[in-house]
Amino acid sequence: MQCQGLQAQQAQRALAVPRAAACRALPTTKQAALGGCAPIAPRPTRSTQARRAGSQRVQAIVAEPPEITSIETFPRGSHWQVHKFGGTCVAAAERIDSICRYLVEGAGAGSAEEQQVVVVSAMGSHPSSPVKVTDLLINMVGKAANQDQEFLLDLTALQKKHVECAEALLGPGKELNTFVARLLEDIANLKAMLQAISIAGMATDAFEEFVVGHGELWCAQLTAARCRQLGANCQFMDTRDVLVVSPTADGNSVDVHYEASNVRLDEWGRRHGAPKIIVATGFIAKNTSGQVTTLKRNGSDYSATIIGALFQSGHITIWTDVDGVYSADPRKVPESVCLKQLSYHEAWELSYFGANVLHPRTTLPAMKYGIPITIRNFFNLTAPGTVISDEEGLVDDADHVGVKGFATIDSISLINVEGTGMVGVPGTAAAIFSVMRDQNINVIMISQASSEHSVCFAVKTADTEKALAALNKRFEEAIRAGRISAVEALRDCCVLAAVGQQMASRRGVAATMFEALAKSNINIRAIAQGSSEYNITTIIDQRDAVKALRAVHGRFYMDALPIGVGLVGPGLIGGTFLQQMNEQIDKLREEYHLDLRVLGIASSSKMLLSDNGVDLGAWREEFDSQSQPLDYTRFADHLANNFVPNTVIIDCTASENPSEQYMEWMRKGIHIITPNKKMNSGPLERYTQLKQHQRESFIHYFYEGTVGAGLPIIATLQHLIGSGDRIERIEGIFSGTLSYIFNTFGADRAFSDVVTEAKALGYTEPDPRDDLAGMDVARKVTILARECGMNVELSSVPVQSLVPEPLRDVKTADEYMQRLPEFDADMAKQAAEAEAAGECLRYVGVVDVKNGQGSVELRRYPKDHPFAQLSGSDNIIAFTTQRYSKQPLIVRGPGAGAEVTAGGVFSDLLRLAAYLGAPS
Repeated sequence: MQCQGLQAQQAQRALAVPRAAACRALPTTKQAALGGCAPIAPRPTRSTQARRAGSQRVQAIVAEPPEITSIETFPRGSHWQVHKFGGTCVAAAERIDSICRYLVEGAGAGSAEEQQVVVVSAMGSHPSSPVKVTDLLINMVGKAANQDQEFLLDLTALQKKHVECAEALLGPGKELNTFVARLLEDIANLKAMLQAISIAGMATDAFEEFVVGHGELWCAQLTAARCRQLGANCQFMDTRDVLVVSPTADGNSVDVHYEASNVRLDEWGRRHGAPKIIVATGFIAKNTSGQVTTLKRNGSDYSATIIGALFQSGHITIWTDVDGVYSADPRKVPESVCLKQLSYHEAWELSYFGANVLHPRTTLPAMKYGIPITIRNFFNLTAPGTVISDEEGLVDDADHVGVKGFATIDSISLINVEGTGMVGVPGTAAAIFSVMRDQNINVIMISQASSEHSVCFAVKTADTEKALAALNKRFEEAIRAGRISAVEALRDCCVLAAVGQQMASRRGVAATMFEALAKSNINIRAIAQGSSEYNITTIIDQRDAVKALRAVHGRFYMDALPIGVGLVGPGLIGGTFLQQMNEQIDKLREEYHLDLRVLGIASSSKMLLSDNGVDLGAWREEFDSQSQPLDYTRFADHLANNFVPNTVIIDCTASENPSEQYMEWMRKGIHIITPNKKMNSGPLERYTQLKQHQRESFIHYFYEGTVGAGLPIIATLQHLIGSGDRIERIEGIFSGTLSYIFNTFGADRAFSDVVTEAKALGYTEPDPRDDLAGMDVARKVTILARECGMNVELSSVPVQSLVPEPLRDVKTADEYMQRLPEFDADMAKQAAEAEAAGECLRYVGVVDVKNGQGSVELRRYPKDHPFAQLSGSDNIIAFTTQRYSKQPLIVRGPGAGAEVTAGGVFSDLLRLAAYLGAPS
């Protein structure tokens, strides 16, 4: 008890000092007694006595009200313009001053005929004063009810905030005296009420609503005073004297009694007239019994539209700290756009689904009289804002049909009730939702199969267990009898909604939305859509919420299809690809509406990550200076969680390590493009699993560069098979290195000389044995065989190596090259025999589909055969099929080199873009 008494005494002292300081700040001229100004002080100490000895007795004057012209009926009409300023706009003295100057001297003053009603919230948080008034008032009531004497400290903080604001805003004089006098009287009353609550150890709703509305009172008084100082004919309106409301059945909002409120508005006009500016309190009103109440949380905007309806105003402007209503939450979708106009229904739908627009009930009073609402940013007056109205033509170039915006409701559970006993049984749905009503659980979305076999609906996660328990109890008998087979919840879900006027008048809106989700590898759990098509609602997994929002927004709103690229392997091929991309990126955006961004680059040891895209003109410098240690998981997560909805990893390495990550990357929704042969020629089981996953998802996997570099070998084969042709045989020269060697080698040249020349020209690997062993060709044969449906392992493909057996184990490439001439005679003999028969030697790979086998070998071909007509390092592939049986289909061209391989990768990227919806 002693501890509690000490705490209360300290709190009393804390309250006393600011009140005393506030009183001393008042001028002493034109003195009038100020009731309640004397500090509420504990027993004086020496220090306080010393301070009082040097201070004067403080009194304050009460400002005289302006002259009133009495009126019988308050003049209503479109000449009234309603402005509502939120807590952020009035959070500090300088901000209130800016508002007043805007209304009195600036664009807000309007014409001589126009009048303004200014509705203000309580002061919000500001760096100079982090106290958020309404929150603090609510907390004070809670502390008092819990008999926590710290509410006195909170009361002190409130007094200090408003006194300091008044001093900075109004300066010494009559207006300051009047405001502080009212403030101190209110503080004294609040203190008495809170102490009564603390003694009782409980707070009624009536007490709480009386307390929490004071922030709006004080802010409106300050604003009105400053307007008068600037020369305006301005009156303060306590909306408790005008608005009459009653609570709704759920207690979450109020209904307005317009007839009674209009009578009170006329009474207010008879007392105060109809000045140029009226500054009214938001949030507060009285009920039909005359008790003080509020319009509940977020009620200040509601106040503005109610007043707009009562005044039958011409326009309502909601001033806030954002430029308007966005097509999606800009915190989740940075490229969302500020909408020019919304209908009332669109605004209602967006707000219901969680968009930061207006409270759903806020638009109703404005709809009653067809009053346009504009949401504007007071900190960016150049932004025109968003107009909410059903009237077309108010805003130039505003689109009035189709999808306007997207919003999400997080933390949702999908409750599913199903069973064969529900089919054709009247009243099942009614029973389900009666249970929800009785449990006071809000149902967010409903979806039912036409067979009536199941009903599913969404509730907030916090209500999941209560809903399940209530349903299981209600249907206990039906569950026991087997008529209902399941009452279960799918947790960790999210509602994603598309909102727009008359979406039914545009074909394919739902299809486009669902396609965007599917192509982003996002599964839809449930769907709901009304016949009016004001919204299309889906339930998706919570983990996909941001990605889904970005995907659908990008599909409808972005003028260019965005694709985020992660490059693994910035070596010769990867570097060339980035160069080609940089050269074409502007053209692709302007002509093909394709927005390519490199979001990450990874080598074998480090990686560079970028949120908005690497500068392709300086990527090497950024990679050297800003890279971090390689982490494939972080690299993939960076792409998967980026705001760009479509992402692809391009593996330009020849390493096994990246290919081992493909499956995990695909599971994160990332597409794969690669010229790396390791996956498609690696273990058959791993390859099969990857292809199966690809087929079951909307993830794309392109690998044209694995065979023939930039030549359309894979695409041609897939088109043949896809069109119903039957592949019989594929035969070709798949190695650019070996093509050059055998196009150059003949009876007049030693084989070792040709290999030396090819190495000097850069056609071979640093160790030519890597080419001459034939394993690269064997990998390509394996890839093509699997593409034809053959279950072939690389190890099962017989390969004729061109590396003499004695040289296969020599330690270095130099030693190999030095000893290679020892074996020229054998190759010369084969070349001479072929020449004598009018033939030539070619190193080929063969896929014999009929016999189910592949091979890699050195073969002889007549000199009039297409394979004998090659030059340089060209590749040539012949497809013998059921349709092309007499004369094979030939694909021929450069099959090696960084330029053509990078070109093949780029071609796959454009192919991916086409699948994702880029214009063709």
